[in-house]
Amino acid sequence: QVQLVESGGGLVQTGGSLRLSCAASGFIFSLKSMHWYRQVPGRQRELVASITVADNTNCSDSVKGRFTISRDNAKNTVYLQMNSLKPEDTGVYYCSVRFRGDDYWGQGTQVTVSS
Repeated sequence: QVQLVESGGGLVQTGGSLRLSCAASGFIFSLKSMHWYRQVPGRQRELVASITVADNTNCSDSVKGRFTISRDNAKNTVYLQMNSLKPEDTGVYYCSVRFRGDDYWGQGTQVTVSS
């Protein structure tokens, strides 16, 4: 079955960096677009970044220029490099994939940016 396991979150000061990883299994990773979302309590889950099978990437305006999504098909892993972190980047970060019409999510990894 589809499994997504995020890691790399933590507590960081404003201006710091983190690199999130998401290890995927249960589907042919190289054939799927992958996505990173984040959720703040009381708000809807927000799409942060996406990467296609052709390595085309897109980031939300709120993180553009600071976050970079990438993938390693040999490791079945998608990454989110987060630089110049701000307190408003605080939240739980999830990776996601759509497989056979269903959206799958990992358990999430907490990112906390202190001011």
